[in-house]
Amino acid sequence: MDIQYDYEAIVIGSGFGGSINTCRLSKKWPGKVLLLERGKRYPMGSFARSPHDMARNFWNLPQEKRDMPEKLQGEESHGLFDIRNFDHMDAVISAGLGGGSLIYANVFLQPPDEVFDHNWPANAKKDVLQPYYAVAKQVLGARPIPLNDDPRRKIIRTGLFQNFAKADGHESQLLDINVFFGNDFDQPTPIGVQEKNRYGAVQTSCVYCAECDVGCNTHSKNTLDLNYLYVAEHKYQAHIQTQVLAQKIVPIDASGQDNPAMNGEFGYRVYWQDLKDAHKECSALTRRVVVSAGTLGSNELLMRCRDLHKTLPNISQQLGRHFSGNGDFLSFVIDGDKPADPNYGPVITQGTDYNLFKNFDRERAFILEDASYPNFAAWYTEGVKPGASKLQALVRTIRLAFARFVHGISTGHLGYALSSLLKNDLSYTTSVLLCMGLDKGDGVMSLNKDGYLHLKWPYKNSMSLYNAILSAGERFKTWCGGKAFIPMPNWLWPMRRNVTVHSLGGCRLADSPEQGVTSAELATFGQVFGYTGLYVADGSLLPTAVGANPIATISAVSERVAEGITGIAPSADL
Repeated sequence: MDIQYDYEAIVIGSGFGGSINTCRLSKKWPGKVLLLERGKRYPMGSFARSPHDMARNFWNLPQEKRDMPEKLQGEESHGLFDIRNFDHMDAVISAGLGGGSLIYANVFLQPPDEVFDHNWPANAKKDVLQPYYAVAKQVLGARPIPLNDDPRRKIIRTGLFQNFAKADGHESQLLDINVFFGNDFDQPTPIGVQEKNRYGAVQTSCVYCAECDVGCNTHSKNTLDLNYLYVAEHKYQAHIQTQVLAQKIVPIDASGQDNPAMNGEFGYRVYWQDLKDAHKECSALTRRVVVSAGTLGSNELLMRCRDLHKTLPNISQQLGRHFSGNGDFLSFVIDGDKPADPNYGPVITQGTDYNLFKNFDRERAFILEDASYPNFAAWYTEGVKPGASKLQALVRTIRLAFARFVHGISTGHLGYALSSLLKNDLSYTTSVLLCMGLDKGDGVMSLNKDGYLHLKWPYKNSMSLYNAILSAGERFKTWCGGKAFIPMPNWLWPMRRNVTVHSLGGCRLADSPEQGVTSAELATFGQVFGYTGLYVADGSLLPTAVGANPIATISAVSERVAEGITGIAPSADL
């Protein structure tokens, strides 16, 4: 009998990998691609800002017995921020149409050649990926902050970090960021003026509000719902369902029946829950599946299919290995004698190189970026009186950090959770230091006793990196006359917990299932070993940390996955 497929492809997750593949595959098969996204749509002006709304802006499904902050447990909520607690590592991820792009720090940065070591298959080396980097950069509109005579375009902290870099003997450069300053890079549109971008979506020329990491209410960030997904839905009739949670992927046989013994040659049935309709179970038949639920989500879904549901029993035992937090490390320098003004401008503008791009040192390679936090957070900071003692304030800060204002891709925006440590005008002279680098990438993900993802992170193995970052922070404090240098509160002894917003690995590209989970062969790039038509496209593919902000590399490998599926070389003309 002929199988009646509902779709040519089902994509699970709408981050960089999912959005790119939804767009590229729907161009190949218009009207025949389905995207499943667990989070909500966020139209312009819909991101939470009030204390009431922000306190409820977290993801929690009580049915999922996860390790997460106690105060976030309880009633079901489908908010933007999903916080996970693991052994010596906490992770912040996003739930919403556009995935991590809704809260990322906008930076598009290629890693140096040295990052692509023996762990990277030949077909995933930087020179092979170069055309895909170039296309993604064009689509995402990456460019440095505009420099002209408009005084509103001056960002004080950019100059502060540049001056520190020079004093510390290192190089600073303006970074390409995916922020909308108008369609003409040479003649930026005036601040606050709206126009359609090259793909037809309405955006606002950046208003310098420093709210990138809590969702851009003016749509000045080049988030995926304004480019790849916008084109997929409006030009190629991709079907997009939000607030639906993928549950299971099952191969089917020649008669279209579920059969875990099959290898995908006849396609798959994908099961999901409709969170808007009492978690009603739904399913559809498809010829192929692209799993793009982010590193944590993709590893968990595939592990549950292999080990819990037994529907994909032949996935490599390498699944879940080689996790990396990309060396993410946040710290603060409090009350310097030089203005920092961390509440103005895009969340990151420059990067200072420490043995990553120049004088490469794999043990200590990182980049220092100038993070910021929103204006409304600065008001909060100034308005809250300190506790009776610094110790009391610190304890209160740690408690508040995860109970209230944990954000996304630049964890620096926990800065205002340090409010009890700040007073007077300290927010103006506080610098937020966001670093990322080459950690060892030796974390291991597995399923806990309840069948949900758990991670063990051997932080001691990456202490050479963390110590180099801490040393740079101390020098920054001395240089700017700061009163204190404070790493993330959860890093303090005895907790020693990192926070990552750049989870990578677990489904690494490789030349064989003994080395990884997904194929690096050009014809099957990103396809899960042992299964036909089952692909992964997100940060979980990356074999190691990349040091630089990883979205450029995630986008490049995802474009490569899509080309292998469709046979169409990508271009910026979506």
